[in-house]
Amino acid sequence: QVQLVESGGGLVQAGGSLRLSCAASGSIFSIYGMGWYRQAPGKLRELVATITSSRSTNYADSVKDRFTISRDNAKNTVYLQMNSLKPEDTAVYYCIADLNMARLRDSPRYWGQGTQVTVSS
Repeated sequence: QVQLVESGGGLVQAGGSLRLSCAASGSIFSIYGMGWYRQAPGKLRELVATITSSRSTNYADSVKDRFTISRDNAKNTVYLQMNSLKPEDTAVYYCIADLNMARLRDSPRYWGQGTQVTVSS
């Protein structure tokens, strides 16, 4: 079992930055693939970014070159640094985890409770 707790969401103006954190507990964090999904009202959920246990990363085209995912295995934490934020980035952001990267992308086993990010124009 893995428990995920996100933090760092909030309200920011367009062009600003936020850093989301996701603290994991309950298992060996370093072997898990981690990532972030987001869900905006009336829209399909979107896989924003993933990071493997060996720190390979992948991003949605919509956030490439603006967002950076990273992990600190000593702190059992994954981060999402979000720069140059746009109003269309407004969503609830969910931290995800799974041992299998294919499953992480499609149907992750573990989810956090979500944190709201709101970008004003």
